[in-house]
Amino acid sequence: MDVAQVLHMNGGDGDYSYSNNSLLQVINSDAERPTPESDSSQCEKGMDVAQVLHMNGGDGDYSYSNNSLLQRKVISMTKPIIDDALADLYSAMNFPKTLIMADLGCSSGPNTLLVASELVKSVDKIRQKFGNDESPEIQIYLNDLPHNDFNTIFLSVSKFQKNLTNQMVPNSSSPCYVSGVPGSFYTRLFLSKSIHFVYSSYSLMWLSQVPKMINTNKGNIYMSTTSPPSVIKAYHEQFQRDFLTFLKCRKEEMVSGGRMVLTILGRQSDDPCSKECCYVWDLLATSLNDMVAEGLIDEEKLDSFNIPQYTPSPKEVCNEVEKEGSFAIDRLEVSEVDWDACTDNNLNEDARGYNMGKCMRAVAEPLILSHFGESIIEEVFERYTNNIKICMSREKVKLVNVTLSMTRKG
Repeated sequence: MDVAQVLHMNGGDGDYSYSNNSLLQVINSDAERPTPESDSSQCEKGMDVAQVLHMNGGDGDYSYSNNSLLQRKVISMTKPIIDDALADLYSAMNFPKTLIMADLGCSSGPNTLLVASELVKSVDKIRQKFGNDESPEIQIYLNDLPHNDFNTIFLSVSKFQKNLTNQMVPNSSSPCYVSGVPGSFYTRLFLSKSIHFVYSSYSLMWLSQVPKMINTNKGNIYMSTTSPPSVIKAYHEQFQRDFLTFLKCRKEEMVSGGRMVLTILGRQSDDPCSKECCYVWDLLATSLNDMVAEGLIDEEKLDSFNIPQYTPSPKEVCNEVEKEGSFAIDRLEVSEVDWDACTDNNLNEDARGYNMGKCMRAVAEPLILSHFGESIIEEVFERYTNNIKICMSREKVKLVNVTLSMTRKG
């Protein structure tokens, strides 16, 4: 018996779960168990992003774990920037014996521990390059919102550490410790002046909340050419508040001279409604509007749904960094990745469109499910996938990445 694999209490909140059968372990049982809010109560309050924003967990057909090749491609594209930042950090810190790193918005699946693995291997190569015999101990914090599938990550850590040891030079590998940190990166997550290196990829375009709008974004689920100017303004201002808050939190947590590398899904155009950043959501909006026209979805339900995301331009990102003032920008790069990157290039157009549909389902399904309910899920994503297939058969569509490498001043 592998005790580390099989020893755990019954999970969930069912009749035989540890959650509902642990009165013996409770020292102070005076506090009442909070009563779950009803679906209607949650709806009246609007989307609670911290509760519903997460990628599809597990390892099923529509899981993020099995539909994140595009994100892996982006991680690979930005690796040279990460390597340079780590080399600068390691030498500037005079070859520290301990390095504390954080991956913010880590999600779950193979990409999570891929990032951790690349960070450790990069540090070891840098150490050898500088001729330093002593490997630093490395602590990696994996952060995401509480409903992220941390269980899948934790079940993979032992295998990750064994693989890492096998890939490194014998007797030289850096000891690596992995911890999960649930919570929003728009709040403080770590002790003051404790973090040497912060990394985040494809996470900071997600907002802390759906922007508060004075006008209805009728027929749209995101910024669009038909959105009222007040909706565009609300999205931009929410991004400004959130990104500024993110920087202020990291300012407190990072050591002086610490490095941070961020890759954000963004845009090159100054137009926040440009096709390069809005098209993928426009196709989902088309699917939902068609279902409204057929009486399958209530129109008011659609008009009250908006995606909590903002894809910034490089200028917008730099403006907030300069406004906050605690970080120096070392490098700023804009790159592109085809929608095809989510799939095997050897597949035909129809199969590539189908796989892009699965990729978007892994991202968007929890949001759709929380607002519209389970009954329409299959129909929505069948239509959405068909729209994606048609789009990809007609044109080559790209996503834009804004990558920023910074140093904590001080």
